[in-house]
Amino acid sequence: MPGATITAAQANYDVTLRDDTDGLDPQAAAEALRDYDAVLATLGDQFNAEAFATDNIRCGIVANFGVGFNHIDASAAKAAGVAVSNTPDVVTDATADIAMTLILSTCRRAGEGERIVRSGKWHGWGPTQMLGLHVTGKRVGIIGMGRIGQAVARRCHYGFDMPVIYYNRSQKEVDVPSRQVETLEALMSQSDVIVITVPGGGANTNLVDSAAIAAMQPHAVIVNVARGDVLDEEALIAALQDKRIGGAGLDVYAKEPLVPESLRALENAVLLPHLGTAALEVREAMGQMALDNIVAWDRGVALPNPVN
Repeated sequence: MPGATITAAQANYDVTLRDDTDGLDPQAAAEALRDYDAVLATLGDQFNAEAFATDNIRCGIVANFGVGFNHIDASAAKAAGVAVSNTPDVVTDATADIAMTLILSTCRRAGEGERIVRSGKWHGWGPTQMLGLHVTGKRVGIIGMGRIGQAVARRCHYGFDMPVIYYNRSQKEVDVPSRQVETLEALMSQSDVIVITVPGGGANTNLVDSAAIAAMQPHAVIVNVARGDVLDEEALIAALQDKRIGGAGLDVYAKEPLVPESLRALENAVLLPHLGTAALEVREAMGQMALDNIVAWDRGVALPNPVN
């Protein structure tokens, strides 16, 4: 945790800090629920139904350090009398910035280009060297038009003059010039650049499947800054290997931190280590928001950011 988060927590509570950066497995998560009044959890901690099925739960709140909480079974937590919170809003701009990083890096082959320079294989500029996809003016399709999706849309429209379309399960009015399409297939087939920003888990698992990927145009690129389980990773790898699509930019993976070797071997994929919110001031804001929810629970008042 950022130092500011630890200091703020220790000012109010008896704090136990884990030295191990590996996430809690369900058994360890169950032990935490039995041993502590509150848990400040992160993405790798598996608070699934099995964890909440434990007896003698002492914990009253699992405050998630992050907006996505598909690693926490919120329904099972509620049934066990445990509140769950997350950290929306503070992550929006940072995540949208990483989406733009991946759009530009994938379209303009920046990752591949850097590897060529670092390997000493660059032999100088040429008129047809490493031609990529020009971003300005291309149509972007956004899957999930929540806070992050709209932040990406604003950057694309106002920064790069990109027409915006989006797919959302419900009708949604937004304040950026854009057009909602009725089906995922319509978005996939009409977009030059596709950005995934929907929550992970549940009905969104493998939302972008092999059929959706097959609908993409041959030059199109896909970017995922949501959760790894939203995108069928095997289908994506196959499409990239066969060069049926232009490329992919990923900040998240189906089984983090495992990234398949077959994916790592692809030059037409830009791969980041889940950097979506990796800026100190953002992480400090996330930590404070998580603590604010714990403090609210402790005082018996409504949580600022409940998810169950």
